Amino acid sequence: MFENDLTILQMNDSHAYLDIHQELFWEGDHAKYELAGGYARIATIFNQIREKNPKTMVFDCGDTIHGTYAAVKTKGEALIPILNYLNFDAMTAHWEFAYGPEHFKKLTKKLNYPMLAINCYRESNNELFFEPWIIKEIGELRIGIIGIAATIVDKVMPASFSKGIYFTLGNEELPYYIKKLRNEEKVDLIVVVSHLGFPQEMKLAQEVEGIDVLLSAHTHNRLYKPVLVNNTLLIQSGCHGSFVGMLNLNISRGKVVNFQHNLITVSEDIKPDLAVENMVDRILNPYKDELSQVVGYTDTGLNRNTVLESTMDNFLLKSLLSQTGAQIAFSNGWRYGAPVSPGKITLNDLHNIIPTNPPVSTVELTGKEIWTMMEENLEHLFARDPYNQMGGYLKRCMGLNLYFKVENPHGQRIQELFIAGKKLNMDQTYRAAYVTTQGVPPHYGKKRDQLDVHAVEALQNYLSRNQPIKAELQGTVITI
Repeated sequence: MFENDLTILQMNDSHAYLDIHQELFWEGDHAKYELAGGYARIATIFNQIREKNPKTMVFDCGDTIHGTYAAVKTKGEALIPILNYLNFDAMTAHWEFAYGPEHFKKLTKKLNYPMLAINCYRESNNELFFEPWIIKEIGELRIGIIGIAATIVDKVMPASFSKGIYFTLGNEELPYYIKKLRNEEKVDLIVVVSHLGFPQEMKLAQEVEGIDVLLSAHTHNRLYKPVLVNNTLLIQSGCHGSFVGMLNLNISRGKVVNFQHNLITVSEDIKPDLAVENMVDRILNPYKDELSQVVGYTDTGLNRNTVLESTMDNFLLKSLLSQTGAQIAFSNGWRYGAPVSPGKITLNDLHNIIPTNPPVSTVELTGKEIWTMMEENLEHLFARDPYNQMGGYLKRCMGLNLYFKVENPHGQRIQELFIAGKKLNMDQTYRAAYVTTQGVPPHYGKKRDQLDVHAVEALQNYLSRNQPIKAELQGTVITI
């Protein structure tokens, strides 16, 4: 027998998907769509496992309080009662900063568990914006919990996300906190709750000694097996609340001596927790009639599960081109957005595609700027040093064709680039449509113009003229 047994549950990147929704699963050579997720079913899983093992800890790795209409409409307030009911032990964050750091801070004070980040500082005095760590006692175990927020918030996200604060990677601070918890606080186990992304967290675990469990997020990996690196167990559990990660640990004399892992699908057949189901209904009911409107149909399954191009963004980009008459269109390489299976499209689906609903904008870009911007974006995605990766997926594009070498160094990846079938002219000016500064960063282009039309309206306008839509992958960006 072992001295202690501990169960760790992980939720990451749920993106405020309150209720059950479509999720993509791969089956052989094709994608299939099934209903999954919803906090009521997640609550059932948490409650059942806690009942089975009272020595259970539950963590939220962030991207939770933003991403759907009700969350954005209430600036995250609507989710607070549900999250408190789920009763996490700690969290860290990424898209939560979209409401502005000070508002997010106010939200965290309403939670019955702490927000942790060793790498988020106030610009005014270089002091930590949140607590860096806590200690929880579970049975005879003292467990040190350290949080690391997404480092990219002040680097590639809109400036409002990081007003008054800045972020480091956390790799330089982490050894100090591990040493403090081990030597001064005498903890038995170190758990790091992170939102850096799988490649960065892999490098972090390789470099930093003393992490027992690293709960990973941001990159939406479905890890069916934990990664064991440098004596650190690393898990990540999908996205949209469609999965929960469970890690059972046997611990003896401050060391993990055995473990079992299960990536639990939050499937439709799980009975929803009634209390949470009622809370979800109260949140969604004021918007139900509006959001359930059928606004169009699609022949193509819309999703963001592919790295270089996605069907969901092809729909968005077609809408931007149709709205503006521009030659090319760009949007960010977002990963979030529950799939839309072939069939009807509701207004709720459109808000899930782009919950911030930014204005549609246009800009004039030279050929050289387009080339440089895409090289920059390729580096953000495929940097050889994981610490230099800054991303979601590749910037979404339409109206161009790009061929690149993924293994080449920064600035040397693009081999060929065409606009409307013609080789890019470095000196020529092209008119581009885009949404958000992640689509076209502010240091590129001239004659920026923000239209009175917002993204969701542009999607609706496109649907009104195209029934059903077709948004299949076009081979816009190809690795060679």
